[in-house]
Amino acid sequence: MDNSTPVKSNGKKVFITEDDKLFRDLLFRKLTANGFEVVSAIDAESALKTLETFVPDLAILDILLPGANGFDLLSRIRQNEKTKNIPVVLLSNLSSKDDFQKGKDLGIAAFLVKAAVTPNEVVAEVNRILNIQ
Repeated sequence: MDNSTPVKSNGKKVFITEDDKLFRDLLFRKLTANGFEVVSAIDAESALKTLETFVPDLAILDILLPGANGFDLLSRIRQNEKTKNIPVVLLSNLSSKDDFQKGKDLGIAAFLVKAAVTPNEVVAEVNRILNIQ
């Protein structure tokens, strides 16, 4: 799909917190091309600021972030009345059982390993979680 083709919105909002610009931009373009409204942040601090006014239908968080890590960010998201029920996908190159368990304990919807998934598979998982056909 080229950038001049209008995309029909599916009405869903996705928030990405990812410090790797190339990967963040790739996800942003792929999700936008699939009809999502997408907002992103590069670290936990800017993510929390953004979430004061932008409440997404789903959030994608990297674990390794500058400053506070993705688990700290997820914990803060779960403590906030406005954001506590947002489905969260952890998307990281960390893949230990401990990382998965920590995410599960914080109520994640999915844990994806960056090195093992394509952007299309990320979009498919977002669609699955949000029940988009």
